[in-house]
Parts: sequence; C-alpha cells; structure tokens
Amino acid sequence: ELQLPDACARSAPPLGRARGLAPARTRNMELGEFERDNAGSCRLGSPVPELCRAGPCCLGIDEAGRGPVLGPMVYGVCYCPLAKQEELGALKMADSKTLTEAEREQLFGTLDGARDFVGWALHILSPNLISTSMQQRAKYNLNALSHDTAIGLIQHVLDAGVQVAEVFVDTVGPAEKYQQKLKRHFPELEVTVRPKADSLFPIVSAASICAKVARDRAVKNWTFPEDLRDVRMEYGSGYPNDPKTKEWLARCLDPVFGFPQFVRFSWSTAQTILESKAVPVRWDDSEDDPTQKGTRSVLSFFARKDSSKRQPHRFFHERKMETVTGL
Repeated sequence: ELQLPDACARSAPPLGRARGLAPARTRNMELGEFERDNAGSCRLGSPVPELCRAGPCCLGIDEAGRGPVLGPMVYGVCYCPLAKQEELGALKMADSKTLTEAEREQLFGTLDGARDFVGWALHILSPNLISTSMQQRAKYNLNALSHDTAIGLIQHVLDAGVQVAEVFVDTVGPAEKYQQKLKRHFPELEVTVRPKADSLFPIVSAASICAKVARDRAVKNWTFPEDLRDVRMEYGSGYPNDPKTKEWLARCLDPVFGFPQFVRFSWSTAQTILESKAVPVRWDDSEDDPTQKGTRSVLSFFARKDSSKRQPHRFFHERKMETVTGL
C-alpha cells in the first residue's frame, strides 16, 4: 500500500519512506513549512513526552476537512499514558465540530500546556495532492487515502518510541472493515473503530481538536501562488452545497488551466463548473470520437494574440517558457 511523505512535497503519491516526527520546534503547531509549499503534504508533531515512552499509552485518530471542495484535509493523532486518562478527561476535550474556532484554539492551548503527558502528530494533505491521487491512472479513492494516512501516523508514533497499546479511531467507511484493516497492520495493538468516536473518547476528541485547529490555520493563512487579481476571497464554508463557495469557484476559474491549487478539482462540484464554463479539450488520439467533432484543440489557446492584454499564466513563468514565432 501507499506510503505518504513526512515532509512537504509537491509530487503526487507514492512519495517516499518515513523519516520520523518533526523536531521540538513544532511544539506550538507551527505550519510555516506547509505554508511555504502548500502543493503537497506535510507531517509535523509535538515532542514525545517521556511518560509516553515509559508506559502503555492510548492513541486517538480523527480528521478535519474531509468534505469541503476547498482547502486541505488534516489527519491528527493524540496520545497519552493509560495511567493519565483521568487527567486527560479533566481537560474537558470535546468533538471539535461542536466548538467555535476560539474554543478550539483555547482547548489546543490546554493540550499544549499538558505536554508533559500528552503528545500529538498531524498529516496535512493539500487539495492538489488529494485531487491528483484520486484522478491518477490507478484509482485511489478518498477512503483509501484516509486509511493510509491514519496507518502512517500510527506507525510514526510507534517509530518515535511511544508505547502505544490502545488505538481509538473515528471510522471512515464501514467500521468493522476499517478495524480489521488496522488490526492486520498492527496485530499487537488493541484497536477500536467507532462512528462518532470524537464524541465518545476524550483522546479522539483531542485528536479532532488538533486536526481542526491545523486546518483552520492553514485555510486562514493560505498563500495563493496564482494571480487571482480582483477575485474576492469570500468563499464561504468551502463545502460543495454552499452558494458562496459555488459562486467563488465560478469567479476564480481560468478557462484553460482550471482552478487554483486551493480547490479540489476532483470534486463533482468543481468538475461540473469545468465542464460547463471551461474550454473543451480535444485530444489528438481521439479524432474518431464523435463527441469531439467541432472541438478546438487546447493548443489553440496557447497562441499569443497581439490584441490580447491578458498576462501569461504562471504555468509559463514557472517553466521559464516564452512565446516564439517563425516555427
């Protein structure tokens, strides 16, 4: 199965082998590494408390941003010694979806203050990586991507020396099949997969808060490498059924290059807009396809017109390409 990267990377998966959790500088969830290159994925984590190396621990897993057509998906794990579960409960963790952004930030600060017995790790998956994964030749759906990301995080925590004994997971797909899959990978661990686990188990609630805080910060500080000119950044919730999100998608569409990397172009909402508003593409190997009759080749849109004032797309600048004549 696919192994996902630890460091930020532009390439679509597979992307390399595990290299361990991030160093102690990520203690307060610094997302600078991902913000500098938000086209791939990034893994980061807190320092491992010594108590978590010394005795058996529980670990919770949850994600944030699975459904939106905009922004990254973030997987989070949180862990603490079994002997400290009562103290974790006293921190009053809750399902992140029931909290405001300010409340989530406050609770993450509480977790950070308990760093002597609580640790966390995150894997941020960019919209670009999600879409290219789902649309590669060998089909790789969102459930498989989610499962592999969770498996990768568990393995990284184990590799970091945490004595994980129990794992609690919010389900993706059928709970029983997911639990069996995790047990095959980690037969030595006691694994519990439950729907709504983020409201049932405090350690999963804590993971949920870490993941949602990271996604909120990543979306708020998103750097657009594309020149969106006067397009307003009022994109609503980012969910496909949000009218503001649909309107923003239509406004920021480039007729040839599609959407900014902030958009999951594999989502049906984005696909519908591309099909109705972007220029059609004719492939050279589909001349006999009757549906292609009368369709201009995409190459015709790359020619520079003297009367056009439109600036070249960043695609050309990044590759240091210039228009030539007389060929």
